[in-house]
Amino acid sequence: MNQPKTGKRLLQYALLFKKQIVLALILLTFAVCAEMVGPLLAKRMIDNNILGIEKPWISVESAADGSVPYNGSLYVRSDRADSLKSSGPQLNIVQEGSKFYAIEGTLPEGKRKVENGELLLTSADGSKHAYPAASMSRDEVYAFYKPELNPLLVLAAAYFGLLVIAAIFTYGQKLLLQTTANRIVQRMREDVFAHTQRLPVQYFDNLPAGKVVSRITNDTESIRELFVAVLANFFSGIVYMAAILGALFILSPTVAWFAIPVFPILFIWIVFYRRLAGRYNSVIRAKLSDINAMINESIQGMSIIRVFRRERSTAQEFKEMNDEFYSFQIKLLKLNSWTSHNLVNVVRNLIFLAVIWMFWGGELGAAVTVGIMYAFIDYMNRMFQPIVGIVNQLTNLETARISAGRVFELMDEPGTEVSTGSMPRYRGEVAFEDVTFAYKKDENVLRNISFTAAQGQTVALVGHTGSGKSSILNLLFRFYDIEHGRITIDGMDVRDVPKQQLRQHMGIVLQDPFLFTGTIASNVSLGNPDVTREQVVQALRDVGAYEMFMRLPHGIDEPVIEKGSTLSAGQRQLISFARALAYNPAILILDEATASIDTETEAVIQKALGVLSQGRTTFVIAHRLSTIREADQILVLDRGRIVERGNHDSLMQQGGKYYAMYQLQSGSPASAQVS
Repeated sequence: MNQPKTGKRLLQYALLFKKQIVLALILLTFAVCAEMVGPLLAKRMIDNNILGIEKPWISVESAADGSVPYNGSLYVRSDRADSLKSSGPQLNIVQEGSKFYAIEGTLPEGKRKVENGELLLTSADGSKHAYPAASMSRDEVYAFYKPELNPLLVLAAAYFGLLVIAAIFTYGQKLLLQTTANRIVQRMREDVFAHTQRLPVQYFDNLPAGKVVSRITNDTESIRELFVAVLANFFSGIVYMAAILGALFILSPTVAWFAIPVFPILFIWIVFYRRLAGRYNSVIRAKLSDINAMINESIQGMSIIRVFRRERSTAQEFKEMNDEFYSFQIKLLKLNSWTSHNLVNVVRNLIFLAVIWMFWGGELGAAVTVGIMYAFIDYMNRMFQPIVGIVNQLTNLETARISAGRVFELMDEPGTEVSTGSMPRYRGEVAFEDVTFAYKKDENVLRNISFTAAQGQTVALVGHTGSGKSSILNLLFRFYDIEHGRITIDGMDVRDVPKQQLRQHMGIVLQDPFLFTGTIASNVSLGNPDVTREQVVQALRDVGAYEMFMRLPHGIDEPVIEKGSTLSAGQRQLISFARALAYNPAILILDEATASIDTETEAVIQKALGVLSQGRTTFVIAHRLSTIREADQILVLDRGRIVERGNHDSLMQQGGKYYAMYQLQSGSPASAQVS
């Protein structure tokens, strides 16, 4: 599977809705920016308003904005007293536990500790100093905090407002992105299903129906997770991490460098995970497809399984397949356990440990405040949230990538575009000219077939199983195309006519008719608005089935479930026959159409055929030779060749293969002599 090609095609689907995706990313950027301002506000609240009380206070002569009375003097914080003249000694407030102490004088930088009414200070050069420390009452402490209350409330309101704005933007972004993701997958699923309608019949001959269903349903559902969850998490994660890294450098370049190692670690992590998980996911998707195929086959053949008592062996076969699927799921689960959020938490905690250790040891203490440390931890927690989201989506990413490859593999199968045009009704003169055909190379099933069917003729094809009867009709319908010879209808080479237009005036009744979920009437018309209710009724009357179905509780509107399993084989065949007649085809094909009908019903159909075949070219495949006695032309096939041809009487006079088969079926003793 070509990974770049798969990614490019997924991107092409995403670009179909690029406006919505770009708008979602803009909303996401606004949401991230709003969230990133929050820790900066928190840092300001801590350093300037909550811990700001511990900054030096300058004595002033007169009251000013933010001044605080203490022991008969007025004090203003030094960072707010640029234009004020100092009138006395500096005041310092130190917190020790839950108590606050006032110390007069200028204090050098260093470690501080209050004991027995004294502030013990150890400066950077190791020298120790002692200063008198007066304990402060609650009211005195509150007086120094009071000027900070209004700024605190304003910043807290701004912080809350930013959270609300971020929540609104995040809601809009997620709603828009996930709605777009569902539309992308809806479009993809429609494209995949539409392509199955263009695929040639031989494609479905070689691939079990369950595997095709798995690709259309399960695999596209995995791709939906790519656009719904993976895309959202990866985009939001990248925007978040970029914004947080920028905010960290604005906050403090010193601590921002501790976040840098996260990115190469994450990249190596993703590469390592994809290499291992890709192997497991390829097997898992293939096994799931096999399981679906087996379930579909078992349901279709349930009656055979029951009759031949194969329930246990079928269940054992399913168990072995399911156990193998389970074992690879467990391998993938173990890989996820080792490389998921648990490892993310370990990396995050190691970074926290390194920063706190250096802060506590003094290496960062001089350059980093408590507010910066709080903001750093807050930002790092926010950064690891999208990282956890990305890591947790790696499984879905790999599953979606493998599934997308399987879906695109199906879509790359060559098919025929569905033609929306129409062609005039042809007369129905069919000619095969020296046609040779093989399903597999060098294994010819038809050899030098030549015959002509005039308009309105009935041509019967007879022969042993595998002689090539159905292959002739498959070629006429262009389910397969020939490489040797020529097939014409009214002189037109069928290969020069679009398949859908060619089949517009053909009708077919198969030995094993297929009915769709709906009603009897809808199965006759196949939902075609051009086939009226009156035409449906007339077709059912012509095959002698109308009165039979009108005896049902809902008449011809009687519900039909999947494959028409509640109807008898004869009833299903009659509906299929009426379906072909309702479309009034120029060429009618009956492939063992009367094989499942009792003798009485067959007599009714034979009578109707005498009228309906007039002006209509009819091909009949029949093993019951009594049903084709009135055919204008009978072709006897043997190992892909026409060995006899003529009508019933002339073939009986020849005394060849047809004569032998007819006598054998009629039970005549002469059959033994001929054979």
